[in-house]
Amino acid sequence: MLGHLGFSYVGLIYLLMLFIPNIIWSKNKPIDYSGASENKILLLFERVGQVCCTCSALIFIDFNIASFSAWSLWLAASFLLMILYEVCWIRYFTDEHTEENFYRSFYGIPVPLASLPVAAFLLLGIYGKVIWMIASAVIIGIGHIGIHIQHLKAIK
Repeated sequence: MLGHLGFSYVGLIYLLMLFIPNIIWSKNKPIDYSGASENKILLLFERVGQVCCTCSALIFIDFNIASFSAWSLWLAASFLLMILYEVCWIRYFTDEHTEENFYRSFYGIPVPLASLPVAAFLLLGIYGKVIWMIASAVIIGIGHIGIHIQHLKAIK
């Protein structure tokens, strides 16, 4: 449950899927982006969660692909959520770059650019049976999803 130390190539793939669109976004922020001040407590949760998720994703070999079993469905579900996350980024980049477009739901999933990767990392933690990733996903979820919901409420 604590995890086995080593390098996780699956964790690296997830982090690349997470960071690359965010780097592109930093050059293509919404045209009406206000950058409103964020709740300091939520921001603290987000930052701590980011560091813990990043470290956990890379240092636990439990996330690497093992022989297929029913337990592998956790990894498949997690990866599907990351694919949907990428689809949401494609939707944003190919549509008008507005805050409303950035925060809009995806087939009923609220703030998908925040909630999908958090859920994916939570399921990755379950797949690897790594309590540190599960806790990290909960921590980042509180901050990151909370901040996105605040931004969404501010533009409505």
